[in-house]
Amino acid sequence: MSSQSSARRTADPDRQFLKTAMAVPLLEREEELALATAWREDGDEQALHTLTTAYMRLVIAMAARFRQYGLPFADLVQEGNIGLMQAAARFEPERGLRFSTYASWWIRSSIQDYVLRNWSIVRTGTTAAQKSLFFNLRRLRALISDVGGSAMTPENRAYVAEALKVGEDDVDAMAARLAAVDRSLNAPLAEEGEGEWQDLLADDRPDPETAVMESRDTATRHQWISEAMNRLSERERHIITKRRLIEDSVTLEQLGGELGISKERVRQIEHQALMKMKKSLIEIAGDPEEAGLIPAL
Repeated sequence: MSSQSSARRTADPDRQFLKTAMAVPLLEREEELALATAWREDGDEQALHTLTTAYMRLVIAMAARFRQYGLPFADLVQEGNIGLMQAAARFEPERGLRFSTYASWWIRSSIQDYVLRNWSIVRTGTTAAQKSLFFNLRRLRALISDVGGSAMTPENRAYVAEALKVGEDDVDAMAARLAAVDRSLNAPLAEEGEGEWQDLLADDRPDPETAVMESRDTATRHQWISEAMNRLSERERHIITKRRLIEDSVTLEQLGGELGISKERVRQIEHQALMKMKKSLIEIAGDPEEAGLIPAL
């Protein structure tokens, strides 16, 4: 069995599906309303089937607009079908809107999301500005005869940014992204040799020796501070903990209300406790400030 015959048999069902879908007549407004109401209020699956089948041609036409992104047309149609079914599930007939108009948005959105997910292994179009540029930049550049690759003149860049209401930096970034191709980090640097592109990536992490030293220094600092805290009174430890050792520290006024004293008295106790801790730390570890082991209190 030849591969050509196999490909022909695979393509035939797709062509038959397209031919059948395009032959289904469109619905009048009253028919749409009746079918949508029957599905929404009575759960009539036959009405749902009739309604969606009538607008399969809308899915096909929308999918054809995205063929230039290099994705399988059958997959684009299937994603459009998902959007069509979402439209049928959310459509509210009482609003008086044509189902075909409402479904167009859902079909286009579903296909666009699929294109963004699959056009590249690198995620593209994560913001509204990037999404708008991804689907419109080539068209706008063609309108102004700008076909110079990723580089754009200041005038053309400003035109696109104004037309799409995005920043000029976003225009430059997307132009460069669309002009580039995906490259594997495992691709060889040259035809001969064993080096790969990933070998050129810098590792910003600390080396094992530095990591061990930082871990031991951190543990030592914690031990020193714990010993200094143990030399404080219960009220002093409470104030230092609430003011210095938790992420969401409390105010002097809040602590004063909790302890039944003025906020000025809380400030005085805090200052006295910090001085006690500084003295204790010097006794325990010499002068940690000079050694750079703990920050100044």
